[in-house]
Amino acid sequence: MTSIEQVATLATFGAVWAVLSVGHNLADHVIGQTGHQAAGKAAPSAAEVADGVSPRRGWSPCLGHIAQYHLVMAVMLALVWAVLPLQMSFTGLAAGLAVSAVTHAFCDRRWPVRWLLEHVGSKGFADLKAAGMNGMYLTDQALHQTALLVSALLITRL
Repeated sequence: MTSIEQVATLATFGAVWAVLSVGHNLADHVIGQTGHQAAGKAAPSAAEVADGVSPRRGWSPCLGHIAQYHLVMAVMLALVWAVLPLQMSFTGLAAGLAVSAVTHAFCDRRWPVRWLLEHVGSKGFADLKAAGMNGMYLTDQALHQTALLVSALLITRL
């Protein structure tokens, strides 16, 4: 038999997962980064590093995006928490948003996504940019959603 506590936990997880999913789309594509951040967050390219450009270039726009993105996510979670009787804690929120921030920043540098695709036998997908498809973007989004699933679990259970 399912207890009321288990139902509340499941409801909280579902609500948190929904907010994180909607918040991700809003923050990653609409109000969570500037054009400058989007253009610069993955710099420099491997070729630029080989030519002597500092591999640290690009971290400033990337971290600016991460801060803006997670501000949007935190506000959305707070609004839903204020309206719904969700079982969340500040510890869970902090842990979930921290996992999201670290993984999002890592993936948005782009080289980890390319490396992953090349090492799972999908180099062609990493290079795909045709017929409305972009393999790097699709993989980036899949990795963000996977990290957000972990974040939702942390927010719900801690």
